[in-house]
Amino acid sequence: MIRLIASDIDGTLLLNGSREIPAEVLEMIPRLAEKGILFCAASGRQYPNLKALFAPVWDKMLFICENGALVMQNDQPLAVLPMPRPDSLQLIGEIQAREGCEVQVSGRDCVYISPRNPRFVDHIRNFVKNKAILCEDFAAVEEPFLKVSANMANGVDDDTLQWFAARWSSRLNVALAGRCWLDFTVADKSQGLAALCQALDIPTADTAAFGDSFNDVGMLRMAGHSWAMQQAAPAVQAAARRTCNRVEPILRSILEEAE
Repeated sequence: MIRLIASDIDGTLLLNGSREIPAEVLEMIPRLAEKGILFCAASGRQYPNLKALFAPVWDKMLFICENGALVMQNDQPLAVLPMPRPDSLQLIGEIQAREGCEVQVSGRDCVYISPRNPRFVDHIRNFVKNKAILCEDFAAVEEPFLKVSANMANGVDDDTLQWFAARWSSRLNVALAGRCWLDFTVADKSQGLAALCQALDIPTADTAAFGDSFNDVGMLRMAGHSWAMQQAAPAVQAAARRTCNRVEPILRSILEEAE
């Protein structure tokens, strides 16, 4: 029996550039909860961003944020996996030194940016809708770093991906998160899912997961039931047990089986 559903957001629940969670998904989340099936948003996004995205039902669900570095329920952290500060500061310097890269550092409730291009500020605040604080010296930020991200407006190229992966994959999780983002964390979504299952005493065999990108692979492999989106790369599809073109029909079938 499925007791916990974890779904990626961008490219999975949000398709074709959509910026609002489908109304049917918002309607089903409380109904699933009534049947003892918890819904969890699992994303690289920060917690306040996800909470706003699911505003009508946020208190009836769970959140795996920052690619697994922060797990939240009802505004309370269930798990926090921060990055080592020396590694983070070294990585930030390397991102800033690379041509065409912007850096974003995630705290619990905000992100810190030191933009080269003013358009990056607009993108983060008004399109991504993160609470962003401009930062001249990342070493002066006192709170733990949950995630460090490199952004390339024209898309992360293979050379950049391979360069950072070669330098950092032995110490950090390095994952493409959509076309323009390269994320670095200690955690990944599978660790967030594992922490959630431990906190709620739910076997991973009783979980379902949906995803479309490389930062979803661990979660798709861990869940007892998993679907990759049909537009996902072959390696992502290979990590899942099945594929789908939309999440809603699967959620409907899980709800129908529980009724």
